[in-house]
Amino acid sequence: MLDYRLPSCSILLLAGGRGQRMGGQDKGLIEWHGRPLIAWLHDLTRPMTDQLLLSCNRNQERYAAYADRLVSDEEADYPGPLAGIRAGLAVAHNPWLLVLPCDTPLLDRPLLQAMYSAAASTPGRPLMLRSGKQWEPLFSLIPTHLSGALETHWLAGERSVQRLLLQLGAHGLELKENDHRLANLNTPELLERTARQMGT
Repeated sequence: MLDYRLPSCSILLLAGGRGQRMGGQDKGLIEWHGRPLIAWLHDLTRPMTDQLLLSCNRNQERYAAYADRLVSDEEADYPGPLAGIRAGLAVAHNPWLLVLPCDTPLLDRPLLQAMYSAAASTPGRPLMLRSGKQWEPLFSLIPTHLSGALETHWLAGERSVQRLLLQLGAHGLELKENDHRLANLNTPELLERTARQMGT
C-alpha cells in the first residue's frame, strides 16, 4: 500500500469564516458534485497526516467527522483566517502545519507534496504558494515553532496572514498564473460554473 503521508506534518483545514460570499451559508458544508466541499479536502488530506485539524466556528457536530480534532477562534465575531491558524498552531503536535482553505476541491496530492518538499528544503521558514504575482497565504506551510512569534504579532494587532508570514521570512512556491487547482469555489456562481466545466 502506498504511503502518501507528509512526514512530521499536521494539516489544518480552514472552515471558520462567515461565508459572506455564500450569503452567510457555511461554505464547507455546501454541496459540490453531491458532497460537502469539506469532504473533498478530507479525502485528499486524511491519508497524508497523523493529525488532521479543522477550524470551524459553527456546525461542529457536522464537521467532527472530517477531522481528528476541531479548533475554534478564541475571539467572537469571526476575526479572520489568522485566528484559525493561531488555534491550529496551538494544538499541532508536528514540526509543520499545512494550512488549506475548505473550498478548494480541485487541489491534488502532487501539489501538496511539492509544497512540503519546498518547505523542507528551507527548514525554519514558512512557505506560501504564489500564483503568478499573487501570493496565496491560505495555502501555506508553517513551522510550528513559530507559534510564539505569531502570537506576538497577533497581540500587536496583526490580522493579515500574508503580511505576517512575510514578516516571518516566508518564501514562495511558484505556480503558473490562475492554476485551476487553487480555485476557491466560494460563490454560488463559481460552484455552478466549475460544475459545468467539468461536465456535470
